Amino acid sequence: MKKGVISVFSLFQTLRFPVAGLALIFFLDGPPQPALAQTAKSDDPVQTRAWAPAAIEQAQKMRQFKDADRGSQPTPPIIPRFEADDDPSGRMATFQPGGPTFTPLNAFFQNLGTNGRTCFTCHQPQTGWTVSAAGVQTRFEASLGTDPIFRLVDGATCPSDKVKTLADKREAYKLLIAKGLIRIGLPIPMPMPPAPPLQFEVTEVDDPYQCTTNPATGLTSPTAGMLSMYRRPLPSTNLGFLSTIMFDGREPSLQSQAIDATLTHAQGNPPGPTMDQVSQIVAFESGIFTAQVFDNEGHSLHDRNATGGPAALFAELSKFFIGINDPLGHNPTGAPFDPNIFDLYKPWQSLRGEGDETQDRLSVARGEEVFNTTNINITGVQGLNDDLNMPSIPGFCGTCHDTPNAGDHSFKAPLNIGIANAGANSPPALDISGLPVFTLTCTQGPLAGQTFVVTDPGRALISGQCKDIGRFKGPILRGLAARAPYFHNGSAATLLDAVNFYDQRFNIGFTDQQKEDLVNFLKTL
Repeated sequence: MKKGVISVFSLFQTLRFPVAGLALIFFLDGPPQPALAQTAKSDDPVQTRAWAPAAIEQAQKMRQFKDADRGSQPTPPIIPRFEADDDPSGRMATFQPGGPTFTPLNAFFQNLGTNGRTCFTCHQPQTGWTVSAAGVQTRFEASLGTDPIFRLVDGATCPSDKVKTLADKREAYKLLIAKGLIRIGLPIPMPMPPAPPLQFEVTEVDDPYQCTTNPATGLTSPTAGMLSMYRRPLPSTNLGFLSTIMFDGREPSLQSQAIDATLTHAQGNPPGPTMDQVSQIVAFESGIFTAQVFDNEGHSLHDRNATGGPAALFAELSKFFIGINDPLGHNPTGAPFDPNIFDLYKPWQSLRGEGDETQDRLSVARGEEVFNTTNINITGVQGLNDDLNMPSIPGFCGTCHDTPNAGDHSFKAPLNIGIANAGANSPPALDISGLPVFTLTCTQGPLAGQTFVVTDPGRALISGQCKDIGRFKGPILRGLAARAPYFHNGSAATLLDAVNFYDQRFNIGFTDQQKEDLVNFLKTL
């Protein structure tokens, strides 16, 4: 439970008010209002949903494997206009400019499927509107594995896993418990003209869970069937800053994502949620803004003219447009790229004093400067070096994280920086143990004859193109402290692990002090 914050839910619990006693809520926080919907700048009319029918069909078929547990997702009666929750580094806060949301009236919190899940199952405020590994572990222990997040369809390593005993459940849900990973089942694409033909085949699979290797749940040939990958759920907040939806960019809109998530993760009955329900889901998730608001060492993140926290982040949204500050020429205004992505803690650079609070704030300010100004020699990044035909690109952190004060890429640009690599090219400083390994051989196109060994084919499972193997989008960087582990496959247990990966991957040469400062800064986002 939150410290120093009185939530409406805690008042309900303490005073044992029925839902009918909503006059108290009105008095405290104003009457619930419809969530504030933002323009979906991330909509991609070019992106098809060719992958969706097979993925949905598999999720529906997986009902043959019966869940041992039933029950719906526990949900608070209201999400306040402002709510702060404890996290390992301090407090994470969510701000709704449009006012509080009364959860029984919004489909985001309603059971629209057949397995007891709601959107809220995998998207909760205390973990930055996703899940953390620590949070999942707590839910497992508290419920003995009965919480709706623990469902066979994608919470288990494979829907065919045994879950009769508590030991069975620990084994079946091991990746979800240890790394907060959800199974994503996607078909090998069968592009239809005028799209280019499939350029690769799956020539080898090392699958410890026998999900991709079992024809009932996986591949039926090297070029047909389903692959099971394991990915972190993306946060359902700060969506107004998105340029791409999903790690592999497979969804053309937030509306389609809401429908597909209901039909797969919640195993909803086709045709899925109504348009009104979809509108409610999108309006809510588009109308919440989340960021760290308090740091255990630096304390208030909007003190002394700093601009941390979700309210200041919301103020940034009016400035955002697709391509803003893009370094590759996609900025429609023609303005040059500025590597100074974050300016939240610039006022702290001039602080003076020896106290612990001041020293930590100075570290945060230095870390922001490290992020903004460190020169990086970018090499071997598919989506940059190959697309631009430049073996070496002088860059910064902001070259790939260019959206001001949000930190994702402002233009759709899936990249392969090596996180999905396996075998001899496994990424440094990251833990990819427990993940399946796929060998993809290119049979057509400019990369014909080349072989890729990866834990996840990435966007290639959407496009069918070899150049997209291992390519993923970079997520928004706000709210990091609450949602470890990091990267699409949970391979960085801590922010220091993520920093060490970049340091070794690009031979940056960070000092220990720079690493400490950079981590302290990232924790305050």
